[in-house]
Amino acid sequence: MKSLIAFHNILKKDINNYYLKPPNISWGIIFPLSWTLMQLFRSVDSNILELLPGLISTSILFGTTSMLAVTITFERSGRSFERLLLAPISLNTLMLAKITGTILFGIFNAFVPIIFASFFINLSDINWIIVILAVFLIAITSSLTGLLVAVSAQQVFEAQTISNFFRFPMLFLCGLFIPVSSLPEFLKPISYCLPLTYGADILKGAINNNNFLPYKLCLIMLLIFTIGLFTISKYIIEKKQNR
Repeated sequence: MKSLIAFHNILKKDINNYYLKPPNISWGIIFPLSWTLMQLFRSVDSNILELLPGLISTSILFGTTSMLAVTITFERSGRSFERLLLAPISLNTLMLAKITGTILFGIFNAFVPIIFASFFINLSDINWIIVILAVFLIAITSSLTGLLVAVSAQQVFEAQTISNFFRFPMLFLCGLFIPVSSLPEFLKPISYCLPLTYGADILKGAINNNNFLPYKLCLIMLLIFTIGLFTISKYIIEKKQNR
């Protein structure tokens, strides 16, 4: 019961105090929105379904990572994150509380491109069950990636800089707009080491039947990334806590 109360209070505090900070608005809301509108308006109807998986993935990626970069680093600079670590709750509960809000925000962000696309084309042929599952898994892995960056940085600008260092290359390496099969051979192994590649491929299969990997493999890889990113982030937090 105490864990649930702590979970709720941490989540509520983060939403009220951090989610409308300028870095979140610029990178987590304005950039995905403007990128989506730009791509939709410049595309003819026949291309929107091909763009949609990439637009959904981009919206989730930038929304989740921006939120955690602000939340964690603001608290670390103000020493409030250290006080949370001393609270009588488990580190797992604290980490789950920190990422839950960003996961929800990422899911919300994912449906912004879908809503805009519905004004241009008919979306009735999409496999919505698979889309929702993919959105959820992408939001989780992106949130944990953002958490890993946030616990490794000291300031908001540093976290955002590190985030951009991998976010923008992922636009081209994860098959969002350029198929992985079209990448140079030396870049393909990098693509397969990124969780967004597998999430985007599931979306491609659900939206336009254009996936190149089996669903089962993508799901397994996303689960492995989830466990791995959570474990590494927890290790870094514990290591810094024990200094």
